Amino acid sequence: MGNYSGGMPPYGPPRDAATVMGPPPPPPRKKGMSGGKIALLIVGILLGLFVVMFGFVAMMKSALGLSGSSGELIYPSEEYIGRVMIVGEIGAYDDPYTSSYESYHHNFTMNAIDDMMYDSLNRGLFLYVDTPGGTVYESDALYLKILEYQEVTGRPVYVYMGSMAASGGYYISANADKIYANRNCWTGSIGVVVGTLFDVSGFLEQHGIKAENITSGANKSMGGYFEPMTEEQRAIFQSLVDEAFDQFVGIVADGRDMTEEEVRKIADGRIYTASQAEEIGLIDGICAEEDALYELLDLAGDTGMRVFDVEYTADTSVLGLLAQGEAEQADAKYDGLPSDIAAVLKLAEGSGEVPIKYLYEG
Repeated sequence: MGNYSGGMPPYGPPRDAATVMGPPPPPPRKKGMSGGKIALLIVGILLGLFVVMFGFVAMMKSALGLSGSSGELIYPSEEYIGRVMIVGEIGAYDDPYTSSYESYHHNFTMNAIDDMMYDSLNRGLFLYVDTPGGTVYESDALYLKILEYQEVTGRPVYVYMGSMAASGGYYISANADKIYANRNCWTGSIGVVVGTLFDVSGFLEQHGIKAENITSGANKSMGGYFEPMTEEQRAIFQSLVDEAFDQFVGIVADGRDMTEEEVRKIADGRIYTASQAEEIGLIDGICAEEDALYELLDLAGDTGMRVFDVEYTADTSVLGLLAQGEAEQADAKYDGLPSDIAAVLKLAEGSGEVPIKYLYEG
């Protein structure tokens, strides 16, 4: 080794600790929320505010005696006539996004009539009917509920027919104490229909598609879309229609004080105008709705009595609107498919459903 004799050290200039270790690391940054997380937080807060707001509105409706989105009602604390809306096709489905002025709500309507049946302040029912009819089961259930109300309470039931009260719409009205109609109303259509039934077997064969059901008997899957109907099956369906029609005829005869023979003469399924219906005894008169309501109030003993609208209010909550959007999105799942393929796929969803209806399908 050589001797160090001053001057520059053999390995460069002396270095202090900072030079050896490098500059100190920067202090750790405080963690904060990213822009995306902040946006999500704001959206969540806004949604929460909307939910609270709609809940408050529903609470106020309840406090004021108005129907809420749940269909619950607070009835008047004074004597009243209940006005019930029978609007749209009569069926089992209660669409939560439509009001009673837009669509029929079966469970709500049945429960409301039950409520008024045992409400000592109720003095009668005024049914506003504007419907082409509907399923046999729900039409008959509503008819029987109205009949039960009459028998239990002895209170009057009036029907006012709007633009249409056909088939099941007439069925539910037949036993009312009085039936009045708008002068432009169509009514009647006393009859029964099964279906519409489709046979797409030819289409499937054309596209090389085979559909097959394994059944326990030759008529187990009758009415399906994927095989032709036999004469035996057609006769079976006709027997179902005939029995339901006999029931319809009996109800009209009892309600309108007619013989079954008289009813059958006018019950070929045709639609009648209001003036024609009055002439053959299906309705009691033609007038404005206010006039029919005023007569019922007079019969109840007080023309100034309160008229309480038994109305289902559509669900307009945030969650309800979101659910409605999901349902509409599901309906669009066939968009973009060829029209014939989309039509058959939609039919296939309902294959095996053979509703029997008191319904005018004109």
